Amino acid sequence: MQAQISKIQNDWQDILQEEICKEYFKRLDQFLIKENKYKTIFPPTEKIFNCLKLTPFEKIKLVILAQDPYHNYNQANGLAFAVNKNIAEPASLKNIFKEILCDTGKKTSSDKSLESWAKQGILLLNTVLTVEMNKPGSHQNRGWECFTDEIIKKISNKKKSIIFLIWGNKAKKKINLIDTKKHHILQSSHPSPLSSYRGFFGCQHFSKANNILAKNNQNLIKW
Repeated sequence: MQAQISKIQNDWQDILQEEICKEYFKRLDQFLIKENKYKTIFPPTEKIFNCLKLTPFEKIKLVILAQDPYHNYNQANGLAFAVNKNIAEPASLKNIFKEILCDTGKKTSSDKSLESWAKQGILLLNTVLTVEMNKPGSHQNRGWECFTDEIIKKISNKKKSIIFLIWGNKAKKKINLIDTKKHHILQSSHPSPLSSYRGFFGCQHFSKANNILAKNNQNLIKW
């Protein structure tokens, strides 16, 4: 994975250099090498750090947190909630697009890969970056959480006025990593069908985020 991080080719390389030299990350690296020999792992190796590659640290405006990647064949593209362009929209992503329409009155301009969001400064960060095919949660507690927690901490410590969209109970557990005095937290339930009607629908996070950006004289997100 060190080799893949070297291909990010932006400011994340320097920011994460110390972290990838730690023992837990080396163990995680060896675990994934072994897993890839005998199992199908998503996203493919070259897309594991896609969220960092497409959203340089200096350009981050918003952070959207999710759990681990989609585990069905060829879904995951390395961006939270997103799927490859030739794959049907999962239920959570459908609900995200539905709320955008209800909130803004406009159909989203983004395709389901969400690459246009990432390129506008939205870090679409899964807290676990890989998964075994058809086995959700299979790569939890292997080290990814330490790595992504450090990413959140670095954003909190080194930047200001970042908007964090926190959807669901597991994402809420990451709030303690964020300096809430200098950043903006927008919370709701998760967009999955099991919880979307408990607060995600009607949360208006997309218009609220743009209102915050407008107050900070930043370019609005084209959802």
